[in-house]
Amino acid sequence: MPKSPKGKIKWVIGLIAVAVAVFIGFRYWKGKQSALPEGIVSGNGRIEAKLVDVAAKEPLRVKQILVNEGDLVKPDQVLVQLDTVTLEANLAEANANVAAAQERLAVAEASIVKQKSEIELANIEVERAKKLVAQGAGSQRELDVRTSRLATTRATLAEAEATLKTSKEQIEVARANAATIQTRIADATLKSPVTGRVLYRLAEPGEVLAPGGPALTLVNLEDVYMEIFLPASEAANLKIGSEARLTVDFEPERSIPGYVSFVSPEAQFTPKQVETKSEREKLMFRVKLQVPKELASRYVDRIKTGIRGVGYVKLDPSTAWPDRLQNVITAEAGPQ
Repeated sequence: MPKSPKGKIKWVIGLIAVAVAVFIGFRYWKGKQSALPEGIVSGNGRIEAKLVDVAAKEPLRVKQILVNEGDLVKPDQVLVQLDTVTLEANLAEANANVAAAQERLAVAEASIVKQKSEIELANIEVERAKKLVAQGAGSQRELDVRTSRLATTRATLAEAEATLKTSKEQIEVARANAATIQTRIADATLKSPVTGRVLYRLAEPGEVLAPGGPALTLVNLEDVYMEIFLPASEAANLKIGSEARLTVDFEPERSIPGYVSFVSPEAQFTPKQVETKSEREKLMFRVKLQVPKELASRYVDRIKTGIRGVGYVKLDPSTAWPDRLQNVITAEAGPQ
């Protein structure tokens, strides 16, 4: 027999009741799953990394940019080449000045050798003239001429020695100038200081960069961290170096090991990206959770900054991590 309308309504109501019960049970189970043991606290955050500008030291024209936005770069990789035509001309002039100073030094050294020989000869002639005068076989005038010539030669030697000293100083100055220009030429080749990814390309070939003007902005993928905000009662018990875990929203079943590298000494309002209004209205302490460099280096090609997640920290070192935070990514072999 077909069911009466009242029977159908009861059946629908019963089905709804079962669905509600299942939903409530599921929410309760999820809540128990996500509950943290005493001694561990958490906060919302997002994966971030330090930004590094690749900038010119002096105003030079961009000759070539060798990377594009999104490219992965390694330390000492050449990223930008600036035009050094003027600097190379200055270097050629500086090297010519070094050569000229070296020639003057050689002339001064030869002059000193010559003057010393002439002084030896003049001394011999003066002694000979003195003996002749003493014996009455020579004139006093001849002795005076010989003595005067010896004094003149000694003065010429002193002048040559002064020229030698000046030439040596000029060589040092010219070499230092050439080395400075060579350094400026080397600085015109902009290299990556870190392992990272090109975030912004801020210049193009033909543009002149101002002193300190950036050509590129890099994301340092070896300095990766998450910032969370904790209330004073929790931040007060937190120590630098405390063990931490990070999870991201798209893969919450895996966690990233980390440690507390910074706790702000001043309370502040949490930023706007914290979705809960009640949380934004509280004064919180900023806590930085650092990912170990060796782990970040291992997964450098997979790191994406800006991804939201949750950071967990231990207030009590003896507290065990819950099961859902023990599937840890490691630098050796991925998850454990």
